[in-house]
Amino acid sequence: MKTASIYQDVQYSNDKPLIKVLLETDFTKEIRIAMQKGTLMKEHQTPYPIVVELIEGDIDFNVQDKTTRLNNGDLIALEGGISHELKANENSIIRLTLTKYDNAKRVKNIIGQ
Repeated sequence: MKTASIYQDVQYSNDKPLIKVLLETDFTKEIRIAMQKGTLMKEHQTPYPIVVELIEGDIDFNVQDKTTRLNNGDLIALEGGISHELKANENSIIRLTLTKYDNAKRVKNIIGQ
């Protein structure tokens, strides 16, 4: 059994989103992204499908020039190879689920962390 807390030690940065790997299982990697109001996670792609859950806050999730506003509890599933970008409209906590084949370091590299 593995446990983690999405809220424990949450920190925000005015410069960029902050990424923390919460836990890894045999089939997924669960990552927390903390975005301070006004920060941007620039356009990028993932080679594998992902699931994004907005735990708390308000973000604009842009996929191929279509923006969807996410609020507390909203989920988006996205296939691999699709460009997307996130902008925080207020301080936000995001849960990102990656497949075991993907690499958390790739996500950190997107924001230069």
